[in-house]
Amino acid sequence: MRKEYLGIKKAEGPLIFIENVEDAVYGEIIEINVDGEPRTGKIVKIDKNFIVAQVFQGTSGISSVNTSVRFTGKPMEMAVSKDILGREFNGIGEPSDGGMPIYSKTKLNINGSPINPIARQYPRNYIQTGISTIDVLLTLIRGQKLPVFSGNGLTHKELAAQIVSQAKLSSSDENFGVCFAAIGITKDDGIFFRDRFSQAGSIENVVMFLNYADDPVAERLTAPRCTLTAAEYLAFHENMHILVVITDITNYCEGLREISSAKEEVPGRKGYPGYLYSDLSSLYERAGMIKNKKGSITFLPVLTMPNDDITHPIPDLTGYITEGQIVLSRRLDNSGILPSVNVLPSLSRLMKDGIGLNYTREDHPELANQLFSSYSKVQEIRSLAQIIGEDDLSEIDQLYMSFGRAFEEEFINQGFLENRDIEESLNIGWKVLSLLPKEEMDRVSDQIIEKYHRK
Repeated sequence: MRKEYLGIKKAEGPLIFIENVEDAVYGEIIEINVDGEPRTGKIVKIDKNFIVAQVFQGTSGISSVNTSVRFTGKPMEMAVSKDILGREFNGIGEPSDGGMPIYSKTKLNINGSPINPIARQYPRNYIQTGISTIDVLLTLIRGQKLPVFSGNGLTHKELAAQIVSQAKLSSSDENFGVCFAAIGITKDDGIFFRDRFSQAGSIENVVMFLNYADDPVAERLTAPRCTLTAAEYLAFHENMHILVVITDITNYCEGLREISSAKEEVPGRKGYPGYLYSDLSSLYERAGMIKNKKGSITFLPVLTMPNDDITHPIPDLTGYITEGQIVLSRRLDNSGILPSVNVLPSLSRLMKDGIGLNYTREDHPELANQLFSSYSKVQEIRSLAQIIGEDDLSEIDQLYMSFGRAFEEEFINQGFLENRDIEESLNIGWKVLSLLPKEEMDRVSDQIIEKYHRK
């Protein structure tokens, strides 16, 4: 039987401070009684017999005389079963769709269990998103961690909804599901995601966690962990292939900074805690494939770069942990080209092992290399055209300018409701590439050119 303590020292922000506590454990869940109102908290700091706990429901109304605290001796757990598919939860894993609670004997620690590196299986095969730029040039491989780097005001919300609605495996006989979390969003955004998944007919295959901007900040730190816990259960207990999409990781990091400041920790870069890297790693590294397990977890976190600064600590540290990035372009977005994927600074480091013959199509690797190379040359010619004018460009340079426009308007641009399969996306790639003469195809073999290059 755990002890109950009457009174606290003080409440500050989302935290409460308690003195003279014995046998407390870091991460332990506590039950808080405020004038008969139950609340839940988690221990986030221990200094000898002095503890700091964050309160999930907020500290409004809490004082040093009207509060009692009981220590449970358990970490935060989430009840899981296959019934979580098609359900909506709040940031601490409680149903928020008006349905019944999840009753299950299986309860998992939301902090997860570290995957032994030796037990990891190398990611293979791909997940089709229905978006040409991602499927052809930045292919998402099962078990991969591939973040989306966006900026304030860009259409990453719509892109995340499109991926959740359209994503599927190459083989229809394999179990596939999506665990989706939205952190620090408005009520309107919550309605948008709910309606979008319903209209696409994918909501029955989605486990949704919604954390709103007016929810207590402590919930922001648990929402992605609950999402990944649901993914781990479905992948490694139910043998499903799970895609995890979380938006916006920047809101999670802002919550982490706020909690760190309230704990009076020494700040690091831009005021974020010095352990931001290890904290993000504890999320990202929960994705992957495990030997002798049929399921997989693929992680697609979405984050906004403050001031579009890719060197900001959040995208910078994310880039060290993950296997590539999808970068959105403000220029393309302002031009109405959607989704506004900026191809050249984007990459998928694992795509080479999940495309080509027996995966997508034999021409895929060479086509992707040629599109990258040709579009890179377009940027050089555009810079030249700004100096001498497009009319004074050479004939081949003008062909590259035409290719660049077609590539953006026909290949990149498809809107948020168009779902292209991999064959269609590859064919569109060849269509725009065929605006260039065969002599410019220096990344494609003669056999592939003869088979796919339009006369």
